[in-house]
Amino acid sequence: MTTRIAVAALAVTLAVEVGRPPIAAAQTTDATYKARREQLAKELEATEKLLADTKAQRVQLQARVENLIAQAMQERAQTLLLSNEQTALQQLDALISTSQDNLLAQRERFAALSDAVAARTGATLIVLLRADSSGTQTVQSAVVTVDSVAGQPRTYSAQASNALSRGAVDQVYRAPVVAANHSVAIQVTVDGRPVAGSATVPAARQAVTYVQFVVRNGQVTSSTWTSRGTGPF
Repeated sequence: MTTRIAVAALAVTLAVEVGRPPIAAAQTTDATYKARREQLAKELEATEKLLADTKAQRVQLQARVENLIAQAMQERAQTLLLSNEQTALQQLDALISTSQDNLLAQRERFAALSDAVAARTGATLIVLLRADSSGTQTVQSAVVTVDSVAGQPRTYSAQASNALSRGAVDQVYRAPVVAANHSVAIQVTVDGRPVAGSATVPAARQAVTYVQFVVRNGQVTSSTWTSRGTGPF
């Protein structure tokens, strides 16, 4: 039985930056995320290789079992007239039972490896930033931290800050992640004063998890939701 496993490789994209961060900070951040993506890719490749090896072992074991059964049937036909038929049948049943147990064990191992591969793929995390239009405030910069790793800083011009206050939403972070709980934090500079917000987000398999931070009256609030469709972003 051939099982095909589709691994969705999601491209890592970032929204167009309104402001231009310092070159050294951008290079450090790019290197950090590149290293994490490469590490995850290596782990996924190793798991897929182990899965392929297990599939090959299962095919070999199944062929061996079928060969043993064929040999047992042939030996039974040759010796049936000289031996007790009931004993021969009992031996054959024992062989078939053992073979079925081996095949079941291999199938369970195959399923476990499939779950391990699926657990490392298919989850995407997106962080959004918007400003409440009910008050007068100027958003000047923002930086997102995911699992204690800081993202690329963003700066906002007066025009960009005005767009945020009018309802615009800025995508400040987007990346494929492991399907697990992630700690997301953001620090925003509003009217020259830093304010911060944080949230713990459970990223689901084969889904896009959104975290939206809203700057309101000098404070940062957050909300999360999950989409299994293509989504607007």
